Amino acid sequence: MAKYLVKSSYTAEGTKGLLKEGGTGRKAIVEEMVKRLDGRLEAFYYALGDADVYAIVDVPDVTSAVAVSMIVNASGAVTLSTTPLLTPEEIDKACKRSIDYRPPGR
Repeated sequence: MAKYLVKSSYTAEGTKGLLKEGGTGRKAIVEEMVKRLDGRLEAFYYALGDADVYAIVDVPDVTSAVAVSMIVNASGAVTLSTTPLLTPEEIDKACKRSIDYRPPGR
């Protein structure tokens, strides 16, 4: 399973829907959507500031994450961005990889 941080903001239309359905109603819809992708909603928080919602989801692959992003953004009620989350072990593997690289101008 791949883990992603999903940051979303409601448009005016989306905020009207949130006022109608409530916070737990929207969370339940997101949870069901992720579950239908054979994924799991790990965390779901409303926030003040740059974004209205922060969620952490586990989904089978990047294709599932992209599908969610496209469908939700296409609704026009919410804009979201999806960030892959990496484990410390994945970073350890990356640190051990050898890659030839020459900085610009050297």
